[in-house]
Amino acid sequence: MTRVLLAVAGLAALAWAAVLAWDFAATSASGAVQAAAWFVAGPLLHDAIFAPAAAAVAVVAARRLPVRWRAPVAAGGVLSAVLAILAVPLLWRPFGVPTNPGLHDRDYTLGLLIALGVVWLGVLTAGSLNRTKKPHSS
Repeated sequence: MTRVLLAVAGLAALAWAAVLAWDFAATSASGAVQAAAWFVAGPLLHDAIFAPAAAAVAVVAARRLPVRWRAPVAAGGVLSAVLAILAVPLLWRPFGVPTNPGLHDRDYTLGLLIALGVVWLGVLTAGSLNRTKKPHSS
């Protein structure tokens, strides 16, 4: 029963999001272009460029990094990608919506760089403290 209720709530939220997206795209040519960029160009860029590049970097890292560094570097890579994706709208168009004092009065590039620095400091710490040994072959 819980799953059914969650599914119904999720479908209702999806339907409401579709209504809002349609309203946004149908109001002006600019809105239609922005909606197309978000719903079409974004996934195409991800699937054609970013995902294959990330997979290539992961394969190279898995082959070249010592075992003790693989998990921390993988986690750092994933966190870095998520932070970068979250930062794109505000780095690309900082004032795309009406400004909200206290929310929009900051340096987003610096904030992203600080967050990435904290992530990779954590990677260095975790990799340094990790004592994973190579499995013995029998």
